Amino acid sequence: MTTNREILRLAVPSILANITIPLVGIVDTAIVGHLSNAAAIGGIAIGTMLFDLLYWNFGFLRVGTSGLTAQAYGKGQRDDVRCTKVPEECRKILTQSTMIALMAAMFIWAIQWLFVTAVLAIVPCSEEVAQVARDYFFVRIWAAPATLMLFAFKGWFIGMQDTVSPMAVDILVNVVNIGASYGLAVYTPLGVVGVAWGTLIAQFTGLLLAILIVVFKYRIVHIGLREIIAAMRGPELKRMMALNGNLFIRSLCFMVVYVGFTSLAGTYGDTELAVSSVLMKLFMFFSFFVDGFAYAGEALVGKAFGKSAISHQPSDIKAVVRTLFNWSIGVGVVFTVLYAVWGKAMVGMMTDDIAVLAATDKYIGWLIAMPIVSALAFMWDGVYVGATAGVPIRNAMIWAAVGFVVLYSATFQFVGPQALYIAYFAHLIARVIYLTIIWKRKYGL
Repeated sequence: MTTNREILRLAVPSILANITIPLVGIVDTAIVGHLSNAAAIGGIAIGTMLFDLLYWNFGFLRVGTSGLTAQAYGKGQRDDVRCTKVPEECRKILTQSTMIALMAAMFIWAIQWLFVTAVLAIVPCSEEVAQVARDYFFVRIWAAPATLMLFAFKGWFIGMQDTVSPMAVDILVNVVNIGASYGLAVYTPLGVVGVAWGTLIAQFTGLLLAILIVVFKYRIVHIGLREIIAAMRGPELKRMMALNGNLFIRSLCFMVVYVGFTSLAGTYGDTELAVSSVLMKLFMFFSFFVDGFAYAGEALVGKAFGKSAISHQPSDIKAVVRTLFNWSIGVGVVFTVLYAVWGKAMVGMMTDDIAVLAATDKYIGWLIAMPIVSALAFMWDGVYVGATAGVPIRNAMIWAAVGFVVLYSATFQFVGPQALYIAYFAHLIARVIYLTIIWKRKYGL
């Protein structure tokens, strides 16, 4: 039976790792801001956006690996005793996911010039900004194998009921990134491009740590060519590819919502764009916490599904899901109160622009209402990932993206920029309703 202590054991390390992530962006911006001009700051921002667009679509490497590994781990358990030896199926999933990550990196290298040229042709910016973005991109792109393999390793660790290892890797990557970026940008002739070299070094340092953890903690010392060939064929690979395909479509739909939200906010002017950016950052701060419990959900629900395949006791799955939702709703309530009491003060900490502060007042209600609904949506994602139910979470996100577009199109003429928040809220509700109905039909509540 899943205990609260077990949930916290998995959730807390993920939360701590998530909190370190914004520090990298803050430090990179600060380094560039003190070394160069506004064009360099803009160029690094666009260069970072290029990688966000690129890597977002490969999120399935973490998500799919997590669910499949957790189920394989659960099958290898008996009587709630943790595995002392890595099950063969878990080894095979690690091989498959890392090989797919390497192939994806080769593909990214092959299309790098076409990708950056196409995006910069669409994004409005000066030639000076575009050149900085290119310089940054064409250095950092060589970290693609490390970045994508780290997605796979992180998913595998979570599936193995281990969130401490990915926390250690994330913290090391972020610390090395900050130190190397600062050192190379300030103390070498590289200047601004030193930030890209710092990121590249950090990614490969993290990959080295992940490999060392697999070798020394999990005793996976050698994976031979014959084992790789065996892993890259058969029904298990087909299952992984089918799941990853559904998760890839889901990622594209996420981009419709999140990129669409920011792009549409920009059409209302700089002030509204700044407001949406501030509120989204506050919302992302909340997501660092609820994501930790969603990761715990991936691990625990996957393990429960794996065990139920052996013991045929689906009641365990229901108990796990109920306990996880108690935690996610609790986190949502805490942040609802936090934003209701200190929301305006938190906005004031992020900007002192009078126009932005004044414009934010009319949107605070959305910030207060968002945590509970989004906590439910995030937790359902974790549950379905653990269940490796790719089709429902794909379909849920398709409907959510459609809902976002339809609601915005139907309301923006009447309520202006408020339509953005109506549409965003609607996409969360669509995910919650769809996934709740499907789960009730299939598994009960």
